[in-house]
Amino acid sequence: MRKRMFSNVTFAYSWVLFFLAIIPLLTAWYVWKGRKKQAAISYSSLKAFENIPSTLKEKLRHLPFALRMLALGFLIVALARPQNFSAGQSVNAEGIDISMVLDISGSMLAEDFKPNRLEAAKNVIDDFVKGRTTDRIGLVIFSREAFTQCPLTIDYSVLRNLLSDIKTGMIEDGTAIGNGIANGINRLKDSDAESRVIILLTDGVNNAGEVDPISAAEIASTFGIRIYTIGVGTRGEAPYPVQTPFGTRYQMVPVEIDEVILKKIANLTGGEYFRATNNRALEEIYNKIDKMEKTKIEITSFRNAQELFAPWLLIGFALLFLELIASKTILRKLP
Repeated sequence: MRKRMFSNVTFAYSWVLFFLAIIPLLTAWYVWKGRKKQAAISYSSLKAFENIPSTLKEKLRHLPFALRMLALGFLIVALARPQNFSAGQSVNAEGIDISMVLDISGSMLAEDFKPNRLEAAKNVIDDFVKGRTTDRIGLVIFSREAFTQCPLTIDYSVLRNLLSDIKTGMIEDGTAIGNGIANGINRLKDSDAESRVIILLTDGVNNAGEVDPISAAEIASTFGIRIYTIGVGTRGEAPYPVQTPFGTRYQMVPVEIDEVILKKIANLTGGEYFRATNNRALEEIYNKIDKMEKTKIEITSFRNAQELFAPWLLIGFALLFLELIASKTILRKLP
């Protein structure tokens, strides 16, 4: 109760607290009156009473007045209406489900990005995930085949750990863009989110898989799923590491990205195609998608008042009752 009475307290009628100044004035008047009071019986000398010990009644003779002043103080505070305000926010979020579809084929080891395309993509996706708050995000990886690395989740720590574990060679090499999209659709088709999005990142041309990329895009469109496509790779040739008996050697390989197909996939689903030729461009693309696909959050603020005058009022009346009992019984004054 004590914490509730004194913590974050405001007063509805704070001007009433000025009446507390009456208490020291009444106390001063009480002391002055006691000194000026005339004795009922006069004695020529009080030496005969010097060795008589003080009684408890004599020691407590000022208690009724003290109780009365305390009661007055509590009642004045109660009249000022102490209150405690609690504030908060109700958040209504329009959810977005996002499926990250990431190419992990061998060509993603090319080092036109630093340290290479795959690690650059993982770093940017990690930053993207850290910037979300209420959206469910899943992760699909593909090369010759596709599988779900992480289902849709809001446990971003788990998602980021699984993202960090990705490396080339987890699946047989190849580029099955259609399979990657189809797997992403499977993650999203039963979702009841207001917005469903696939972010597809690849550096090659579809050369494997059972699902045609355009057919997969048309299926995504029927489910209302938007696909943002990102082609990663410099223009021209890129350095690719090759392991030899003499260590790692680099050879320049042509960068082949089927931009026509990636643009068509994006157009069919209401998404957009982006081309990233370096780390900075890739970061800017994900930042742009992040802004385009931000969760719509409606925040309603509220402020509730809790009335705290009751404890002060009860204590004030209790003190008055004690003062009345004491002054009419053990501390009663005889005429």
